[in-house]
Amino acid sequence: MNNIKTYVEQHKDRFIEELITLLKMPSVSADSAFSQDVINTSEAVKIALEKAGCDQVEVCETPGYPIVYGEKIIDPNLPTVLVYGHYDVQPADPIDLWDSPPFEPVIKKTDIHPEGAIFARGASDDKGQMYMHVKALEYMTKNNNLPCNVKFMIEGEEEVGSESLSWFVKQHQDKLANDVILISDTGMISNTQPSITTGLRGLSYVEVEVTGPNRDLHSGLYGGAVANPINILNKMIASLHDENNHITIPGFYDNVENLSAEERVEMAKAPFSLDAYKKALDIEAVYGEKGYTTNERNSIRPTLDVNGIWGGYTGEGAKTVIASKAHAKISMRLVPNQDWEEITELFKNHFESIAPKGAKVKVKPHHGGQGYVTPIDNIGYRAAAKAYQDSFGVTPIPQRSGGSIPIVALFEKELKSKTILMGFGLDSDAIHSPNEHFGIFNYLKGIETIPLFYKYFTEMS
Repeated sequence: MNNIKTYVEQHKDRFIEELITLLKMPSVSADSAFSQDVINTSEAVKIALEKAGCDQVEVCETPGYPIVYGEKIIDPNLPTVLVYGHYDVQPADPIDLWDSPPFEPVIKKTDIHPEGAIFARGASDDKGQMYMHVKALEYMTKNNNLPCNVKFMIEGEEEVGSESLSWFVKQHQDKLANDVILISDTGMISNTQPSITTGLRGLSYVEVEVTGPNRDLHSGLYGGAVANPINILNKMIASLHDENNHITIPGFYDNVENLSAEERVEMAKAPFSLDAYKKALDIEAVYGEKGYTTNERNSIRPTLDVNGIWGGYTGEGAKTVIASKAHAKISMRLVPNQDWEEITELFKNHFESIAPKGAKVKVKPHHGGQGYVTPIDNIGYRAAAKAYQDSFGVTPIPQRSGGSIPIVALFEKELKSKTILMGFGLDSDAIHSPNEHFGIFNYLKGIETIPLFYKYFTEMS
């Protein structure tokens, strides 16, 4: 595969233009106003897989958005790699914080990306990283050096919980049979120090509603005499952490995996500058659970965060009301051994129990998933490490991620396969935020590195 660098260099302008075209499609799965765009994007992914060399591609209907399945089987006796990715994206809100329209991709140079980065919703999460695999397949098929079988499963509901994917996997276990699952939906330490994600946190996502009076009330006539749902909700949320930022839900930590001192020392070897971290976020100090470092807080410890809160009058000017209802959306990132359904139930019971008289509380679970840890001694990890070593000239560091990809645990349960997380994004990519972007270096380097994984995985199998 010595000519992979040459191939990428020769076709890089086309690769970038194809990704830009895909990024123009507002495939926001969380908002029904974009439902046709999501469906159109699935068709675009199908066409891309066909052009890249898949012998069979189909847009598979599900109870929700379709899943694009493709395959190229060169020899049933050879190993099979199953590539997973998603074509749906997060909502772009708040739009006014974007420097350029979220679905009108632009390339801009930055301090981290002097060669340029593509700014658009979905650039890094996950269209750019998913499309690296499509172009890697194109290279291998065009040059007759695909060393094993490959299958693609690209879904359109990852950002809303992958409910249809679970249904699809259980319905099509034979079709999806594989020897290893390959995903690029994570990141690496830097463009000079690659890393391989070996652990993911689980997730429990809920919405809460606090109701007081049966209608909005005049804050002068009723203020101080009637429970204010917004005040109550704020107090209830504040009580979910103690003075050490420890979560106060009874039983929350019962099954938390506590890493040994030796493991924590190994984690601390990863390059990290606290000053650079604070500067990048424009904050004076970090914040979190007492007794843990920043990198430990966002990877091996569970968390609870409010993702949105609303109620009452939020328009321009003043309106003196006591709202009838207040709402919040809350996510809990979980570590291995914490069952997301159990944690959701613990949260529901606790939150309902702390509501004062005069207020009614509803807790609506949205979605969730289990955490995941992959061992570094299996051939999938070793093949990925060797691929990064060849491509970057540096040995990758195993690293646990704070993010969640709930379907990874599902894959292991249903398909009995290990998942290798070959991410090429950076923490600075602003995924889920305004001005999301993906470095051109990262995009092209992914296309260059992925075929090496196929080579080494086949040789080691």
